[in-house]
Amino acid sequence: MSTLSVESKRGFSAASFAAAAWRAARGSIAVIAFLALWEVLPRAGWVDATFLPPFSAVLHALFEMSVSGELGANLLASAARAASGFAIAVAIGVPLGLFLGWYRTLADLLNPLLEIFRNTAPLALLPVFVLVLGMGETSKVSMVVYSCLWPVVLNTVSGVRNVDPLLVRSARSMGLGPLRLFVKVVLPASVPAVFTGIRVAGAYSILVLIAAEMVGAKAGLGYLVNYSQYTFEIPKMYAGIVTLAVLGLAFNHAVVIVERRLTAWQGNR
Repeated sequence: MSTLSVESKRGFSAASFAAAAWRAARGSIAVIAFLALWEVLPRAGWVDATFLPPFSAVLHALFEMSVSGELGANLLASAARAASGFAIAVAIGVPLGLFLGWYRTLADLLNPLLEIFRNTAPLALLPVFVLVLGMGETSKVSMVVYSCLWPVVLNTVSGVRNVDPLLVRSARSMGLGPLRLFVKVVLPASVPAVFTGIRVAGAYSILVLIAAEMVGAKAGLGYLVNYSQYTFEIPKMYAGIVTLAVLGLAFNHAVVIVERRLTAWQGNR
């Protein structure tokens, strides 16, 4: 291999690394600016540090709770509830959505009922879940299942129904039967819409769970935030909120990774 060739490859690698570093830095500018503003405003006296402590104080509270194990215990409780409810909702919602999307007559019959459930705020049903299922884990996980189920079902139905008719006609002209048509054409083509619903459900799983944990829970990030506010441990309260944001980002990132793997045939990166 010639020296020129080696130097060209090194130059290309350096340029690729620089481009990747710039993309990462560009994506972090807004976050860094926000955190800097959070640090400066209380220290400059522009906002009351009692109610909005500097970000460094929040980090200190995070560190102390991490060392004591308080943060880990509450994070594990919330993550387990959210993941359980989310997984159950996906396991039920995707097959149900595929079935309703494929059998349009049944979907049209059930659509008004599905719309009623979708537009009924899960938090409005929190007292019902507590009355029926009690204050334990079952009611909290069930709340997450309920809130996550409908976006998964409805987006899956939409994905199946909006498959390109030309693809379906082409497959039928090649002699594919209904089952092979569904497996080979309809199911792969509906995957992006399915994952749109799953990503929405992932956000709902955290949102609804935190509200449920603020009522009657003895562990979890929602409980931590609510209890810290009640005892006026404001840095701990913000530390819980920051941890919730990180947990939500982690959920979303995990779903995106799975989606990219399952839709690699579309050329996604």
